[in-house]
Amino acid sequence: MKLLIVRHGETIENQNGIIQGHLPGKLSEKGIQQAKKLAIRLKDEKLSVIFSSDLARAFDTSKIIAHYHPNSSIMTTALLRERSKGLHEGKYHKDIENFFDRDDIESKDSIMRRVKNFLENIQRDYSEKSVLVVCHGGTIVALVANALNKSFDEVVEMRNIENTAITIFNPYPNLAAIAKKQ
Repeated sequence: MKLLIVRHGETIENQNGIIQGHLPGKLSEKGIQQAKKLAIRLKDEKLSVIFSSDLARAFDTSKIIAHYHPNSSIMTTALLRERSKGLHEGKYHKDIENFFDRDDIESKDSIMRRVKNFLENIQRDYSEKSVLVVCHGGTIVALVANALNKSFDEVVEMRNIENTAITIFNPYPNLAAIAKKQ
């Protein structure tokens, strides 16, 4: 399976420094343009399916990409949601100290299990296909960690991945086997 993972386009909340977590988010004008450029970049990929987080910012990005892939359906799933930020969702990053040390945000173990479940499902159902996943920074950390058989903390810096950046595993899951040998 060829697995392409992208982060959603920039949101108005990203621009304003607002913690989103499970909030839907609304693509900014810049985010819409980013998604259009990404769609053009991916137009020659032979995608079998597009999986998207069910949160609006990812789904809206998926719809823009799907314009160039009319034969690829978009399948939404809560398994690809961003890590829940609990009571801090909707608040400004600058107002919350030691944000990731809070007890009310989703645990690393929880998002890792969620994403592992997703990867197992698509590996079973799409093993010989090209799959696009549109999701969020924290979800990308969990996807990459699972794919490489690493811990969340070993790849946590990827959470700062740019909007609409592409991560490609080709072929997936063979990279996990390579990582285990090292």
